Amino acid sequence: MTDNWNILGHEWAVDMLRQHVARGDIRHAYLLSGSPGIGKRTLALRLAQALNCEKPISAGTPCFTCRTCKQIDSMAHPDLTIIQAETEGGTLKVEQVRDIQRTLNLKPYQSPYRVAIFLRFHEANANAANALLKTLEEAPSHAILILTAENPEQLLPTINSRCEILRLRPLPIEAITNDLIGKGLDEDRARLLAHISGGRPDFARKLVDDVNLLEKRDEQLNDLQTLLPAARVEKFAYADKLAKDKDIMRQTILVWLSYWRDVLLRVAGAETPLINIDRNMEIEFLAGRLDLSSVRKVVSNLEGVLEKMDRNVNSRLLAEVLLLDLPKV
Repeated sequence: MTDNWNILGHEWAVDMLRQHVARGDIRHAYLLSGSPGIGKRTLALRLAQALNCEKPISAGTPCFTCRTCKQIDSMAHPDLTIIQAETEGGTLKVEQVRDIQRTLNLKPYQSPYRVAIFLRFHEANANAANALLKTLEEAPSHAILILTAENPEQLLPTINSRCEILRLRPLPIEAITNDLIGKGLDEDRARLLAHISGGRPDFARKLVDDVNLLEKRDEQLNDLQTLLPAARVEKFAYADKLAKDKDIMRQTILVWLSYWRDVLLRVAGAETPLINIDRNMEIEFLAGRLDLSSVRKVVSNLEGVLEKMDRNVNSRLLAEVLLLDLPKV
């Protein structure tokens, strides 16, 4: 896979970036967008390696074995800076952007380029976004900025207009399954994790490495099943517990959203593969009991909670309204 920068999938994106490096036609700013775990950070690091590799295999193809490539891979290179909110779902602050402005103005320490990777830039507050805009307009020629975000529409149009945007799409389930089998998983396990990953290669590998993620997901989906027929008092108690930790609440909502999207697919009669295939019986049961508008409302409510959490709306209130609006089944 070296010719695809040791990345699973996203061949078109690798090919485009390789050509930019090979032709010396590199853009001063890139925006890589897509779902969490789709491979945005991996692609950003590979681009940094392609730009600064000491012994490239060919123009635009890094060796992955030199000291620079290894340091970049471990995110510990003197000419690489990673900027992100302290926690997923947190806030990337203006001070972090201002700090990097000073760094970018310095000449590279040991490589051709200084590379700044802004992870999850949709978590930047308004001041940070405006500060980055200034950086994009005034960045020196030796500085390359790479932003990642779930959706370009979450960022200022003026930031988007100054970046080359690459929208990464989920991979076919079969590609993820084969990759996991190649890493030693049995076929049934590989297929299950490929489905749960939703075609996101980095998330699939995370599921392999961290068994707690699957256990937590099972717990969150079991809670959802319990909540559907529950009384108001139980829903209020669960909302109170859920809202105590924003990170856990966000992850729970994301798991529930993937589940209800599966229900929506079944109600709509779509042929798209389910993500939660191990919950197929439950999903079919709900699809048989609910109509399209009811399920659409649940999906919309879940998406709305995530959006409002980003705007720091009261978490407990959001959780209470969401749970009270769940359909009784």
